[in-house]
Amino acid sequence: MDPYGTAGVRERVLAAWTALPARFREDANTEEDFALGGYRDRVVIELAQNAADAAVRTGRPGRLWLRLSDGVLTAANTGAPLDAAGVLALSTLRASDKAGSGDTDRDDAGRDDAGSGGAGRETVGRFGVGFAAVVAVTDEPAIASRAGGVTWSAARTRELVAEIPELAGELERRADHVPALRLPFAGAPEVVPPEGYDTVVRLPLRDAAAADLVRGQLEQVGPALMLALPALGRIDIDVDSAVRSLTATREPGTTTINDVAWRTVEAHGDLAPELLADRPTEERFRPYWRLRWAVTDAPQPDVPPVVHAPTPSAEPLGLPALLIASFPLAPDRRHVAEGPLTDFLVDQAAEAYVTLLRALPTTPALLDMVPGPVAAGALDARLRRAILARLPDTPLLPGGDSGPRRGRDAVAVDGPAGLIELLAEAGAGPRHGVGMSAVLPGLLPTGWPVRHPALTALGVRRMELADVVDELADLDRSPDWWRRLYDALAGADQDALGALPVPLADGRLVRGPRGLLIADDDLDPAVLGVLELRFVHPDAAHPLLVRLGAAAAGPSAVLDDPAVRAAVAESYEAEDPDAVAAAVLSLVTAAGGEPGERPWLAELALPAEDGGRYAAGELLFPDAPLRAAVAADGPFGVVDAKLIERYGARPLEAVGVLRTFALVKEHDVPLADLDLQLDDQEAWADDVVAGLPALDLPPIVPELTAVRDLELVERWDVALDLLAEPPLRAALVEPTRVLLADGRSARVPSYTAWWLRRHPVLAGRRPDGLRSPDADPVLTGLYDLAPATAEPELLRALGVRTSLAEVLTEPDDLLARLADPSRTVSRAQLRALWTALAGVAEVTPPDRVRALVDGAVEVVPAEDALVLNSPALLPLLAGQPLVIASYERAADLADLLDLPLASEEVGGEVESAGVVRPVPDVVREVLPAAPASYHRHADLVVAGRSVPWWCEGDVVHVGGTGGADQVSALARGLAWAGGRWADRLLIGAVLRAPGAVADVLAEADLEPDG
Repeated sequence: MDPYGTAGVRERVLAAWTALPARFREDANTEEDFALGGYRDRVVIELAQNAADAAVRTGRPGRLWLRLSDGVLTAANTGAPLDAAGVLALSTLRASDKAGSGDTDRDDAGRDDAGSGGAGRETVGRFGVGFAAVVAVTDEPAIASRAGGVTWSAARTRELVAEIPELAGELERRADHVPALRLPFAGAPEVVPPEGYDTVVRLPLRDAAAADLVRGQLEQVGPALMLALPALGRIDIDVDSAVRSLTATREPGTTTINDVAWRTVEAHGDLAPELLADRPTEERFRPYWRLRWAVTDAPQPDVPPVVHAPTPSAEPLGLPALLIASFPLAPDRRHVAEGPLTDFLVDQAAEAYVTLLRALPTTPALLDMVPGPVAAGALDARLRRAILARLPDTPLLPGGDSGPRRGRDAVAVDGPAGLIELLAEAGAGPRHGVGMSAVLPGLLPTGWPVRHPALTALGVRRMELADVVDELADLDRSPDWWRRLYDALAGADQDALGALPVPLADGRLVRGPRGLLIADDDLDPAVLGVLELRFVHPDAAHPLLVRLGAAAAGPSAVLDDPAVRAAVAESYEAEDPDAVAAAVLSLVTAAGGEPGERPWLAELALPAEDGGRYAAGELLFPDAPLRAAVAADGPFGVVDAKLIERYGARPLEAVGVLRTFALVKEHDVPLADLDLQLDDQEAWADDVVAGLPALDLPPIVPELTAVRDLELVERWDVALDLLAEPPLRAALVEPTRVLLADGRSARVPSYTAWWLRRHPVLAGRRPDGLRSPDADPVLTGLYDLAPATAEPELLRALGVRTSLAEVLTEPDDLLARLADPSRTVSRAQLRALWTALAGVAEVTPPDRVRALVDGAVEVVPAEDALVLNSPALLPLLAGQPLVIASYERAADLADLLDLPLASEEVGGEVESAGVVRPVPDVVREVLPAAPASYHRHADLVVAGRSVPWWCEGDVVHVGGTGGADQVSALARGLAWAGGRWADRLLIGAVLRAPGAVADVLAEADLEPDG
């Protein structure tokens, strides 16, 4: 019995092969391409596809049973049973009986007659090319319905082909490989549809590899297959007795698979002929399209992220939804073919995806459905671009009572949740008293992630916190609303809140909390109103404002407000200066400020006892000690006694009213540009700079403290007593530190000490012309004694002379005093002073000098004086004024004073004849470098005069006939020639008592060093 006409099919195929062996080769190659290429891993999918097509033809949900056991894959399904047309379709490659979405090959004999609008639109595969996938795993497939079965066999086909001589060569060339599905054989007695099923396919698997391949495919069967094949209502999978099931319940817009709901959107329609112009003829017979998007909230790891066309393709899909669409496939059955049809379907898929998004709940989860910028493949990229182009004009975002809002009409604020709720709140403002809309229309509610990249794709305007703050600048809201706003912003980034609007107590709204005041309960606004202070409205006060620069307005904070400082500076011109004074003094009283702590308060205009008005810093207390020191007609007034009665002395002292001298305190003062209102301040700065290393940038005083008004003093005995008391004392006795441009620092006399040194403040004398009681004795006679009543520390600070080193810092003054005949200077003082002066770098050469004239100290014209540089010259310089220092400093002293050396003015040669005598050997005990001999003269004559000794280089000449004088002369000559002038007496002692040299040397050892 052959109900499907298999014999006729075999005869026609064998006849075709015999007539044209190339057809045999073509069929074998084609089947091999399908089995090893596009359909190799699609056996289970193709079986499911055929089952779905069978169900479509009956109009009832289909069931599919898949079983893998003992090396056999069995697939049973409900629906239209196998018929002759089906057998023919299965046995004729590239001539399937279906077309449209899915397989595109068809057989004229098995064409679906559902029509362009009927069930055929859901037909995705029925006994067509896809069935060729079975030969990837079996050589003996069989299929049966209730009416009977059909078997295909590679072995039986091979036997029939081998009997045809015309095909022998082809069979040999193909190594006996034949197309297994071209010759059907009637009957499959061991293949019977199970109870409840209409058709069964039995596939004995070729080997273990085939079994593993099928097992992997069965494990991958999941929700995607049910969504791609809506004709199937249930799939049961039995793998080695482990059974699992997939069930689908479908309602409009929803498909539930195993209790997991999938939201779906479908679209379909007819295709214009031009869209099919480049497609195969079989496809053009079914000119309609269909697509379906499906999405679920539940994780679905077994759904492959690929485009389904309608079953899985190799086109990756990165979108978070499943796309099933009738895309045209390339011959490999894995990739979507390029062309106008694909372009059309991409646009339709994009429209449907947007429809899907609109159907989803309007929650933040919707943002994850918006395509991102990174595509998984070329087709995915095209889909993303098409979808993204539509989204900004699609109402997807929450819009309140008016329904969803378009992205381009929405605003996302990057800020705390409380802020967003507040900005969305409508209200009424105190300035206008009318109803207000939300601060930011279109604001996304809380819970929506403002930094989600999808918001940009939707066209949402994202506002940073600083932008929101700018939007609030002209907002009319109650102070209480502003406080709620500050509370919402308490944890926000403070850098973005610098321009935050703040309502003031006077009704104004200002930008930025910095500099505003938050009043405490101790302040009297009625008294302080004259100062035009900017107080935050009490109902808006919040700790955030303090963190952003507002000041908690205790008395000290209010006192330091720039408005108070401005009011003080302008108090003379104020409409009511007494009210300004009262406000400031009340603040000072409450703040408890110290004198000089806020020097600018000294500008406050206060009434004086003479009825005038003075700056506080120009007023004295009635009992101020400073009144006794300064001139009665000076610039100071006396403060009105009523102020003292009302406020007490301490607040008045804090604003600058004086008992004693006022201190000027400044920081980082440039010496090149002083502006401290101190007498002679520029001269002090010039003196300081002159004593410092020269650098490109001027020095700076990091902290300068100075006593002002010194030039107004008349009684210095009183003034010095005041200056000796803290804090004035430090300004006098402590040096000022100066910072140099190269980073070094130096200490210089303070301004106060510098000024006092240059004025007659000690008993009518300048301090720098006096010496202290404990001064270096070498200064005696040159400087008068300072009053003994002053403290030594104060005397030093005032510049009273204490040491020669200090005096040498002003060498011109010392030279002037040495040239003053009224000053008394001893010979010992004079030598010490000239020797010390020889080490000074530079002086102005004096007109008169103090010198020795025949041993007496006299003041003589400088042009008459010589600097003695050799003791041998003394007999030739009788009556000559001599400036004498230690001989090694003589040349330096002569250069310094611009005086000639004695050797340059008085010279001569030895004019007498002498006898060469040996120098006694004992002399070398004390003078190792002594010459071997000397010249002895009966009368040593130099320059026409008798002299006791003379040296010409290292040749020593000695005059006389013997005796002590000659010994002394020889000792001097040898000491000078040997460079040991200080040892002349020691050498003389050795010459007089050669035998006592040991004792002489021992005595010399007792001499102190130096």
